[in-house]
Formats: sequence, C-alpha cells, structure tokens
Amino acid sequence: MSYLGKSPYYKEVADQGVEIFCLLAYLGDQGINSTSGIKPFRPSFWLGDNTFDFGVIQKEFETLTRAKPDAKVIVRVHLDAPQWWQQQNPSEVCRLPSGQSLRVSYASEKWRKDAGMALHALLNWIKKSEFNANLIGIHVAGGGTEEWFYHYKDFFYDESPARKALFQKWLREKYQNRVARLQSAWKLPTVTFDNAELADISGATRGEGLVVKKENLRLLDSYAFHAYVILDNVRYFSRLVKENSQGRLLTGAFYGYHLFVHDPRRGHGSLGELLQCPTIDYLSSPNDYRRESGLDWMPMAAIKSVQLHGKLWLAENDTRTSLTRLLRDVAPDINPPGDWYSSAVWKGPVTLELSESFLWKNAGRMLAYGYGGWWFDMWGGWFSDPALLAVFRNVNQLSKTYGATAESARIDYKPEVAVVVDEKLQFYDATLGRITGALLSNRYALGNSGTGFDVYLRSDLDSLTKRNYKVVWYLGLHELTASEKRIINTLQSKTPTSLVTDPDGTSVYQRRQLENRLLGKVSWSAEELRRLFSKAGAHIFSDQNDVVYAGNGWLTIHCKEEGKRTVRIPTDWRLSDVRQEKDYPVDHGTVTLNAKKGETFLFRIH
Repeated sequence: MSYLGKSPYYKEVADQGVEIFCLLAYLGDQGINSTSGIKPFRPSFWLGDNTFDFGVIQKEFETLTRAKPDAKVIVRVHLDAPQWWQQQNPSEVCRLPSGQSLRVSYASEKWRKDAGMALHALLNWIKKSEFNANLIGIHVAGGGTEEWFYHYKDFFYDESPARKALFQKWLREKYQNRVARLQSAWKLPTVTFDNAELADISGATRGEGLVVKKENLRLLDSYAFHAYVILDNVRYFSRLVKENSQGRLLTGAFYGYHLFVHDPRRGHGSLGELLQCPTIDYLSSPNDYRRESGLDWMPMAAIKSVQLHGKLWLAENDTRTSLTRLLRDVAPDINPPGDWYSSAVWKGPVTLELSESFLWKNAGRMLAYGYGGWWFDMWGGWFSDPALLAVFRNVNQLSKTYGATAESARIDYKPEVAVVVDEKLQFYDATLGRITGALLSNRYALGNSGTGFDVYLRSDLDSLTKRNYKVVWYLGLHELTASEKRIINTLQSKTPTSLVTDPDGTSVYQRRQLENRLLGKVSWSAEELRRLFSKAGAHIFSDQNDVVYAGNGWLTIHCKEEGKRTVRIPTDWRLSDVRQEKDYPVDHGTVTLNAKKGETFLFRIH
C-alpha cells in the first residue's frame, strides 16, 4: 500500500513475493482530514450526478500492473462526498453553531444512497474492464484519515436536520416507540420522539470522573448513537460490495481503535456490534503510534475478540524506516503549510539496522498472534533497500512454509494472561478520554512484562470460561451487570490470579480470596506485573523488560536494552533462528542472547 505508489516501488515489493496490493479511489475531493489542511492524494472520480471519470482509477491499475500484471488488488474507496455534492445538499452536511458547514454528515441517508450508487458504478466499471481479474476486495473507508473518524476542528458539532432525524428514528427503535420509556430513561417528562435532541458532546465543556448510567442516559444515548452511525455506515457499504459482487469480493474497514483512541467524539466504540456483521471479512488499524524501540506496538483493538468472531485482523504496518522522507520533501503540493507532517512521529529510526529490526518485530507479532497485515510505504521508497525488502520475502516464505496457525507446530503454546477491556468506557468518561487513557496505558507495561497475552472485549467475557488462563485482568469494566458478575465469579474460582482495575485502584484476587486492595494503583509497571504473573504460574520468558510474542509455533524477543540476557523456555522446546536459518542452542530450558538495543530475534518452536 502507498499513497504515492509508483511502478518501481510496486515492482521491488512484488519481486519479494508480495501478491496483494491496495489501490486508492476517492469519491471526495478534499484532503483525508479536516484539521491539517493536507491536499487530496488523488482526484475524485465522482464528478456529478451519474457522472464519473474512471480514468483516474485506470491509471492506478496501470501503474501497478506494469510492475505485476497478475497482482491481486484491494481498492480502498474513500466515501466522503465531494464539494459539489455538499453544495447541492446543504441539509446533509454538518452544520456548525455559526451556520457554517463542515463536510458531509455521516447521519445523512441521502449521502449513503448517493455514495452507494457511486460505489456500484465503480464496481461495475471494474467488472467490464481488463482489471476485473485482479480485483479481490474493497476496503470501505471514510472520515478522518480514511479511518471512520468524525471530521471536526477542536469541538464536534453537527446540527444538521439529517442527524436530528436519524437520531429520533434511532430512539424510536431503541425504546420500541414507547415515549413513556424514553421519558423515564432521560428523566425528562416533556421529551418525545419528535422533539428529542442529542446531548452536547462537542467537548466545549468537560466533566470529571465517570458518569453513572441511570443518571445520564441522554448523554449515553447520544454517544451510543454517535458510534452507531459509523458502525451502520460500515455495514451498509460492505453489504453493497457483497451484493454487487455476489459475495466474491472481500470487504474490510478501519475500525475499533478503543485501545488507542479514547475520545468518544471520534465515533468508534461499537466493535462488538460490528463483529456480528456477516458482510465484513476483516478489520484494521495501524499499530500503536508510540513507536519507540523496546516497546510493544499493539494493534488498537482487542484482536482476540476479532478472531473469536471469525474475522481477520489486518495490521497497517506503516513502519517508518531510515529511508522515510517527510511529505514536504516528497510531495510539497500535497503537504499542508506548517509542521503537521514534520513532527517526530513521521520520522524513522536513524539506522537501517534498527529499521530492519522493526519490520521483523512487526512480522513476529503477526505470526505469533495469528493475524495479517500490510506494509504501508506511505510516501514511497520507505523500504527501498535490499535488507528491508528481504524481510518481506522471508516473512512471506515463512508463512507459506509453516502456515498461519499452530497446526504445523509441534508445540501448541498459548498465552497464559488475558486482558478484558471495555470499548464503551469512553462513553462514560466525562473527561473525554483522560480516565480511559490512563487505564489503558497499562498496555505499555503489559507489553514489557516478558510473556504473551490475549486481549478481549468485555462483550466476549463469557468466552474466557472456555480457556484456562493463569491471570485474567479486568481493566476498566464500568458498572458490571448481574450476569457479568456471575461470569467473573466463575472465572475467579478457576483462575490463579485476577486483577480488577478501575479509576480508584486495583484489587488482586487469589482463587476468589481478596489478597489486598491497592488504593490509587491504577498504573502498573512491567516489573510489578511480571511478579504477579510469575506468582500465578504464568511462564515468564524474559525479566529484562523485553517484548515477547509467543504462540502459533513462534517466539519473538524484541530487546529493550543492549546486553546479554537469558531467556527461559519450556524444557521440551527446541528453537530455530529463522533469521540466521539455523538451530539455536538451548541449555536446560534457557537460551542466551547477546543483544543490541532494539534487536529482534525470531524463532520457530519445534
């Protein structure tokens, strides 16, 4: 994948055995976000009512197929409306308090219908073109940075008639068209389905603490609707793709950023519901953007839940390298004024060696946890070095040789630590994410705890009863239901150690016996977690704050600091160093690594 794809870049990757490529198509004609001022990467192909220019799409395919004629293609279609459509449909755009407009309202049913027709037109054109054999899927995209975030500047406003009408329709369905139920829930005797207004979720004012559900149902309904709109758009457009292709094409979308994006105004928070959608095949996010050496760059969602529901998780590995150049230097006509795309997050490591290590780290995580991903050569040329390209070739070969599951592995190791998180905690967070972010920042310590772990959504809590974890960490589960309390009691009776963390602190349980209450201890260190995990009987591979990925017959150690370390492995394991293509010496259940800072070791378990 590349925003600035060129045939030479496609060819160098294709030569490594990469077969699937992502191309771009835009309905809209504005930049991918409404805050930075970035210019569009491509022209819109939607020029007017039933008027399209597919020449821009043809150029996309031609640029790729010159390098690889048989490339398999997923087209990422950004579904935001173009400016001409917004001018023709003033009631269907976000209306600000000043009376000004800001892009399309995602609550607009007319936009969905018209954008759906444009999507059908694109699919029908490809069917009739010479590129139909290349097409294998559509990535439905929209919103800020194509990731289904609401567009807004500082504060969120959408006072459009379209949004108000859809909200009232949504309330009728939720409260079964019984106004007495709505009035009781909202504690407003004068509210009806015809005059109901959303609560102010602009962010102009912020509260403190977590709200109580029964006292704030109008606010919580507003956030639930806010997330529902995005959820339902993803479902709508993915269904159109399946219907148009008679089920042939894959469908996917960016969604579910609850571990990293904690502001409920962004519009995520309904991943559990989206996982029930039969017309979505995969979901995606970039890796955590704290891209420091020695840290775990987790996906932004609870991927164990994604997999439980039969969906594929695809990581967007937009990994910066020492070859990464700033957008202003590569495409100054697209780069906005100022330093938005010049900050540290847009720069790669200084050395090629560390760049290569980061790519192996990406690969090791995907292999161990059984998910996929793509390499995002964002501005082009980020991977244009033999050492970096060799990672792609070797990882593809490893995947083909060993498969994507543990079936080919003699050792069936599974993580012994489970973490349960609540994607909807952000709805209750009156601080607009500060409390949620503080709780979920424990993911960094978790990543350096020296062992593997699975992350689940709260909505999949009951699935943990089918597994035997040594530790279960309930991280920020707000206002448990009676059913959830019963499930947790059952799990605590069979789990050696349970942690229950909320904004006030953490309770530690040992086989249902309360060990202690650590008031105020919301944030944990890697060392503290490691001691708890070890006491519970979980296998600790490294006590050096290294990042460890283990599972599916793979073991990856990404070393936080330079120096010698002893890695403990189960005594019946044998290891092959796949980077060096040789067996690695094991001495009575230990291996010795002489590591550089940020070095990544990838082993196949035998």
